[in-house]
Amino acid sequence: MATIAQSLPHSSSPLAWIRRLLNEELAPYPGRGDLVVRMTIAATLVMIISMTFRIPYAAYGALYAFNISRESPETTVKAVKTIVVAFALSVLYILVGAMFFLQEPNLRLFWVIATLFVMFYALSAATNYTAAARFGYLLIITIPVWDRQIPVEVKVEQTLWAFGAISLASVITVAVPLIYAEWKSRDILFQPIAERLSAIENLLDSYAAGNLPDEKTEKQITHFALAGHSALRRTLQHSTYSPQYREQMGAMVTLVGRLIDVAANMIELAINTTDYEKSRIRNLAAEVGTIRSDLLAGRIPHLELNAETATLQGAPLLGEMETTVALIPGIFAGGLSPDSHAVPHPASVSALSPFKPDALTNPEHIKFGLKGCFAASLCYLFYNAKVWPEINTAITTCFLTALSTIGSSHQKQVLRISGALVGAVVMGIGAQVFILPYLDSIAGFTLVFVAATIVAAWCAASSPRFSYFGVQIAIAFYLINLTEFSVQTSLLPARDRVVGILLGLLTMWLIFDHLWGVPAVVEMKKTFISSLRMLAEFVREPLSKDLERSYGLRETVNGKLDKVRALADDALLEFERTREEDLAFRNRIRRWETQLRIFFITKIATWKYRAHLPGFELPESIAAGQGEFDDNLARALDAMADRLEGRSIDKRFSFENGFALLERAVQEARRHEPQEYLSPLRFQTFLSLHQKLQTLITSLEMEIL
Repeated sequence: MATIAQSLPHSSSPLAWIRRLLNEELAPYPGRGDLVVRMTIAATLVMIISMTFRIPYAAYGALYAFNISRESPETTVKAVKTIVVAFALSVLYILVGAMFFLQEPNLRLFWVIATLFVMFYALSAATNYTAAARFGYLLIITIPVWDRQIPVEVKVEQTLWAFGAISLASVITVAVPLIYAEWKSRDILFQPIAERLSAIENLLDSYAAGNLPDEKTEKQITHFALAGHSALRRTLQHSTYSPQYREQMGAMVTLVGRLIDVAANMIELAINTTDYEKSRIRNLAAEVGTIRSDLLAGRIPHLELNAETATLQGAPLLGEMETTVALIPGIFAGGLSPDSHAVPHPASVSALSPFKPDALTNPEHIKFGLKGCFAASLCYLFYNAKVWPEINTAITTCFLTALSTIGSSHQKQVLRISGALVGAVVMGIGAQVFILPYLDSIAGFTLVFVAATIVAAWCAASSPRFSYFGVQIAIAFYLINLTEFSVQTSLLPARDRVVGILLGLLTMWLIFDHLWGVPAVVEMKKTFISSLRMLAEFVREPLSKDLERSYGLRETVNGKLDKVRALADDALLEFERTREEDLAFRNRIRRWETQLRIFFITKIATWKYRAHLPGFELPESIAAGQGEFDDNLARALDAMADRLEGRSIDKRFSFENGFALLERAVQEARRHEPQEYLSPLRFQTFLSLHQKLQTLITSLEMEIL
């Protein structure tokens, strides 16, 4: 993605850029056809059953099946219980709220606005993202029901029908991959990472043999570069894995993404290597293959790469790839193997609490909740003030849009608006005018529905920079043509739903991209500086017996590093006058973020000694030496943040003697403490981790300061 996006010249016309974008995004790739078939079958089955048995909320059921089918089948199957429970809690919340707030309009308004805030806040702060999204999904589609002037019994009935329709869509979506026989038992993180490593290995094997890479390998690497790794990051962010596993695999995803970017750049260059360079490429390919095998087997990767410093004239990017590969074993410095993610840390509150450890300390969660609540509330107040309830699709659009807002970029608003116009005006109203009046059976409507769903699903199966175009096509088409149990030829309902969709998109654009929005590069720099300061705060921990604070800081730092990487992806699609300068700064930030993430993972391993967790106790003299070492690390991180903010730096913190002092403290302790107190192996692990911290912080200092 970086290679292709950065190669776009300023002189390229918008039409040429759009053509190139469409060619890249709509091209077939392995697995795309299977995904489109799965999405189409799930949505179509929900539509047929809902229309045949006249089940209300058919549009939302089909849309839910369409969206959830984009996720991993394994994730869907495992989460089905969570999904149904979340929907049931949502129904209970609505009915209890109606008992207390239905009769009083002012209280009713307060309850709706508070509910909107809770929904959006939970999307960001909840431990289980799937449960939060499903809980909010049912709320957002039933809130308009309770505004209608109909008997209470009918409102309750409609709410229960919504629960039944979405639950039915969940069951069908889970059944489709089993019937389709496409579901395979594979890890939803390891397998995509292994596929990327395999493509890199094939590329290196070709260069080692003195050949150009074959067309299949080039297409694979180009596809992976275009797709980026934001989908894997979202899988991690929305998972219920233990915090340490999310942190480790977040670093793994970052490093593998960097390898893909380097490989994509290598394809663009002429590679003419000597025998010595071919030997190094061959060794690197073998190490990449070893990492892939170890990950799939659940083992900690161990490498034996020699520290080569000679410049490679024939393969100038090989050195960067070697450096990146050498960082991978450091991800598992704490000794936790890749297959131990199912066991959360015993002190982790995330395993017990419905919210993340930093839910109350990280202002980003509150900010996201306020932005979403503000946008949806504006829509709610507008259509009630205008007595125009038919455009209630506005608040639904706000919530569905917010599901893809975390880590999204400004160009997604263009995708949303253009997708809505294509789905609503071109396909939705176009079908009502030219096709639907001539149909008299559900069979004919099914053909139209399948054709529209295939188009939307093919677009939705693109990379993150284009996929929401397809999702918006499906949203608009379904809301127009699936809200009645007969062919709808009147254009008034279609007009109202299109107006609601556009109103929702407009408020989201104003609130998310303008009221709180800044250019991606500016936000990336700000977030990176905040990451440095929060990491410095974590390095000083624990300052008290409150371990929950430390776990909250860990969650915040990990989230900020993920946001830095997401904003770096966004910056590629912003075309300002300072684009070249912005891209150069973006590349530096991405390189620093990779080093900082490895530093963070390593510091988590040494933090266990600072926290005196069972099995990691230290003699008092060593603990004091570690505390001084960590204080210097924290001051260095703060100094880097000051430098990036343009502040003057009084001194640089050099660690040339820092590790030596800690090493002498360990040697002194070994002479005076009982040998059984701390084994030589643990001493060696303790020192190697701190030596790695020194190396990483020194490298960052040289680049930033």
